[in-house]
Amino acid sequence: MTHTATPAAATPPASPAAPPKTRTAERSLARRALARPEIGALVAAIGVYLFFFVAAPTFRQADSFATVLYQASTMGIMALAVSLLMIGGEFDLSAGVAVTSSALTASMFSFQLTTNVWAGVIVALLVSLTVGLINGVLLIKTGLPSFLVTLASFLMLQGANLAITKLLTDNVATDSITDMDGFDQAKSLFASDIDVFGVDVKITVLWWLIFAAIATWVLLRTKFGNWIFAAGGSKESARAVGVPVNLTKIALFMTVGFAAWFVGMHLLFEYNTVQAGEGVGNEFYYIIAAVIGGCLLTGGYGSAIGAVLGAFIFGMVNQGIVYANWNPDWFKFFVGVMLLLATLVNLWVRRQAARR
Repeated sequence: MTHTATPAAATPPASPAAPPKTRTAERSLARRALARPEIGALVAAIGVYLFFFVAAPTFRQADSFATVLYQASTMGIMALAVSLLMIGGEFDLSAGVAVTSSALTASMFSFQLTTNVWAGVIVALLVSLTVGLINGVLLIKTGLPSFLVTLASFLMLQGANLAITKLLTDNVATDSITDMDGFDQAKSLFASDIDVFGVDVKITVLWWLIFAAIATWVLLRTKFGNWIFAAGGSKESARAVGVPVNLTKIALFMTVGFAAWFVGMHLLFEYNTVQAGEGVGNEFYYIIAAVIGGCLLTGGYGSAIGAVLGAFIFGMVNQGIVYANWNPDWFKFFVGVMLLLATLVNLWVRRQAARR
C-alpha cells in the first residue's frame, strides 16, 4: 500500500527580529535640545541661582526673590523687544534713552497742560511709536547700518531729553504728578503691587511674563515670526520668497518703541518724577541680555524665552551682589564675564548640535 507524502504545513514566516536598541532617538532629542537658542542661558541661570543661593542667605527669602524678579522684569520687557529686533538682524542703540523720553513726554505734557495723566500717557505712546517708525524708515531709505541710524537717534533723544526738560521745568527733573487726575488708575496698571502667597510682587513681573508668552507665540506660531527669522537670516533670500522685509523691520523698531513706552510709564508712575539724564547705557544691557539668551549678533537666530532668561540672570546678579554684601562696583565686571561666557557657551552648544 502506497502512502502519499503529505506536504508539510506551511510555517508562518518568522517575525522580524527586534531591532537592536540604538540611541538614535535619544540623540535626536538631545540634538533638538542643544539646537534651542536658550539652552545655554538656562544652564547659566541655574548656575547663577545656585551660586547666590549659597553665597547670600538673604537671596533665599521670598521677598528678596520678588525684588530679583522686579529688577529682571523692567529690563526683561525691553530685552524681549530688542531680542526680536536682533533676530530680525538689526540693533537699536536708542532703546535706553527712549524709555526716559517716553516718561518725560507723559509727565511734562500732563503737568504743563494740566490735563488728565492719561492724555500724557497716550501722547507718550504716539511719540515712542513714531521714534521707532523713524528709525525703521531711515534704515530702509538710507541703507545705513542700524548701528549708525540708532546711534544718531540716541544722541538726539539724549540731547532733547535734557534740553526740553530744562526749558520747561528749569530743572533736570520733571515735576511730581501724583496729585493729578488719573494718576492712581495709571499707577495701578503700570506700577502697582500684586499679592502672591503673601509676598508683594510688582505688576511688571506679570506684564513681563505676558509679553514673553506673546513674543514666543509670535515667533513660533505666526507668519510674522517666520518673516522675522527670514529677514534676519538673509534679506535677499527672504525677499525672493515674498517676505516683506522692509515692513517687518519697521514693525520691529516700533515694537521696541512700544516696549520703551511701557517701561517708561512704569518708571514715571513708580517714582512720580523722572530725571532727564536717565537711561544712558541701558541699551547695552538690553542687547547683552538678548545675547546671553542666545541671540546672534548676525541675526536670524534667537528666542523670546532666551531673552527672559538673560534678563533673569541680570536681575539675580544685580541683587545677588547686594545681598552678598559685595561692592556693587563689581556688577559691570560680572556683566562682562557673563557676556563672554554666554557667547562661548552658545558657540559650543551650536557646534555640538551640528555634530550630532
